[in-house]
Amino acid sequence: MRPRFIGPALAAIICAFSAGTASSQTVPTGAAAAKYDAEFNAWLKKEIWPEARKAGISQKTIDATLSGLSINWKLPDLIIPGQKPPSEQAQSQAEFSSPGAYFSEQRLQGLAASGRSLAATHAATLKRIEAKYGVPGNILIAVWGRESGFGRAKLPNAVIDVLATKAYTSTRKEMFRVELIDALKIVERGDIPASKMMGSWAGALGQPQFMPSSYLKYAVDFDGDGRRDIWNSVPDTLASIANYLSTRGWQRNRDWGFEVSIPDDVSCAQEGPDLARPVAEWAKLGITRISGKAFPANDLSADGMMLVPAGRNGPEFVVTPNFYVIKEYNNSDLYALFIGNLADRIAYGAGPFQGKWGDVGSMLRSDVLAMQKALVAKGYDVGKADGLAGFKTRRSLGDWQAKNGIRPTCFPEASLKTKLR
Repeated sequence: MRPRFIGPALAAIICAFSAGTASSQTVPTGAAAAKYDAEFNAWLKKEIWPEARKAGISQKTIDATLSGLSINWKLPDLIIPGQKPPSEQAQSQAEFSSPGAYFSEQRLQGLAASGRSLAATHAATLKRIEAKYGVPGNILIAVWGRESGFGRAKLPNAVIDVLATKAYTSTRKEMFRVELIDALKIVERGDIPASKMMGSWAGALGQPQFMPSSYLKYAVDFDGDGRRDIWNSVPDTLASIANYLSTRGWQRNRDWGFEVSIPDDVSCAQEGPDLARPVAEWAKLGITRISGKAFPANDLSADGMMLVPAGRNGPEFVVTPNFYVIKEYNNSDLYALFIGNLADRIAYGAGPFQGKWGDVGSMLRSDVLAMQKALVAKGYDVGKADGLAGFKTRRSLGDWQAKNGIRPTCFPEASLKTKLR
């Protein structure tokens, strides 16, 4: 069974938060490592070779890519064969560090400066890409910069080795097994030799950091050389990102969103993509852009959504459906806000968000989970009760605060631990 869709950059996040790594165990060496490698190659021959042949991979490609491999014990998220995976850690770590740390001003300024220069260099290409796919160049440049530093980031890992290792002995074997077969399809089609298919430690490919399944769906040959080269070709890289976003639903001639000021008498519990309303209606409630500018005329009759990622303790936004398309690339509000802010800096010379991120990083995940369970018991929909404060948890908490005579902040706080039971 094929796993549900995973965005290009999300696999790395999945691995980063998986239960345990090989480095937390005693890594095999010498004769033990050789024994495990022999078992690994026997498994590949028994399990993966037939599956690859069924997928249309030639024996020549199989022999060249899946013979004589060694387990890469340096990768995270591995389980030594015969050992049990580490038990899930108690949810005792902070829910997240202050989101402000994610928006490093030094990093954003550096990416924006490089991004503006590259946007000028590739202006003609970006214009052709936007004409075809509808995605503005500043968004493409921002994603490119965030994912691989505009192609300057080192890709140290041979992807076939990574995916084969993880398909054999990671905590998410099935996902990586599918990606391994898809990587073999790329080699079989001749887009790139296996020896040059380099990527991240999670198996993400090239400058856009596509997983192989995303490469097969979305990579395009935009420079006309007959190959979809997301490792070396800037036109292919940018057009592939555009094709991805366009296919996932990017709306032409709309921005990603706007930082706003939400009046105190407007409930922060109206957040979420399922509570969309025309931007003009948000404006009638007194919500205004922080910049002082009016909302664009073409947005007034189109859907906008309230977004308060730190509740009343941070910047506030009205976002468009395009914000959620960016989240398809990496399922994180902060990631999508980073891309939006970087894109605005590249295109308009914008600066940091004006709202200040409060100290919202002191709550333990176990405390947030307890709050979620209490809200569920009271009939609220918090989404997934996992100790992470997503939009459903935030707005449910805001509704509960309002009903109990507490000023809604729409975010878990230590002062609420004894009140919400």
